[in-house]
Amino acid sequence: MIEGKKIFITGGAGFIANTIIKRIIGDNEVVVYDNFHRDTLSGSAYAEHPNLKVIRGDVLDAPRLTEAMAGAEIVIHAAGIAGIDTVIKDPVRTMQVNMMGTANALEAAHKNGISGRFIDFSTSEVFGSMAFRSTEDSPTVAGSAGEARWTYAVSKLAGEHLAHAYHRQHRLPVVTLRPFNVYGPGQTGEGAIQVFIKRALKNEEIWINGDGTQIRAWCYVDDFVECLMLALESPDAIGQSINIGNARAVTTILGLAETVCRVLKSESAISHRPPLSADIELRIPSVEKAEKLLGFKAKVDLEEGIRSTAEWLKK
Repeated sequence: MIEGKKIFITGGAGFIANTIIKRIIGDNEVVVYDNFHRDTLSGSAYAEHPNLKVIRGDVLDAPRLTEAMAGAEIVIHAAGIAGIDTVIKDPVRTMQVNMMGTANALEAAHKNGISGRFIDFSTSEVFGSMAFRSTEDSPTVAGSAGEARWTYAVSKLAGEHLAHAYHRQHRLPVVTLRPFNVYGPGQTGEGAIQVFIKRALKNEEIWINGDGTQIRAWCYVDDFVECLMLALESPDAIGQSINIGNARAVTTILGLAETVCRVLKSESAISHRPPLSADIELRIPSVEKAEKLLGFKAKVDLEEGIRSTAEWLKK
């Protein structure tokens, strides 16, 4: 159990960070560093917690980031540009924030002598368009250069390589996490499940980009955070990249829309429109390493996760 630590979270106003804060705020000092481009924190139950300090700042501002991180023992680097719409509309900022922002965070951690842990958020997209039971040692690939879709994956992979370079060269206690389609209460932005649920609750038409045969494994946010907490505590995690996902919660995008409608008893029609960009056809992780190294196994099945997310959205 993590207690009595000063924990610094970049992107701390975001979706996953809010669930992390819920787990750690009672027993630790938490510093959130965020530009509040997306904000899950301000309306949460922890916004006014006495153990929380909020610093408004951007990861591209290296001096401010370094100063804000002073005194921290653990860094969770969750800041980044995500969401396929955003990535395609603003590929330059995507690469700047995900590459240069991560470089700034790593250098700030090095200068501040972070001794506990530096958690780096990568992505399952580093495995390319066809990822079936991909292990952490599977080749990391991307699509053709110039295709906007891959700016996100390439920028995250560059950050991952740099994080491990800091571990090897400077002994920074780095752990890289590769999330596979995390969803749940508090999610903002363009995630498929929360978009489908919002429309299903109103019996509005649900749009699917492409033919809907793309296959995903969906991981509930509480499961993801449980694995992250184990990675914070286990010395065996240092220097490792770890897939976090739920290999049992697998369905096509069309199947997901149909499941959402069935579980929520929605009358929404499901329609198709052209794909936004090059798509990822198959993304299912191997999660054996997380189980072997950390004793982690996802617990929340897809239907339970949909119900919980829908309850939060109703509120």
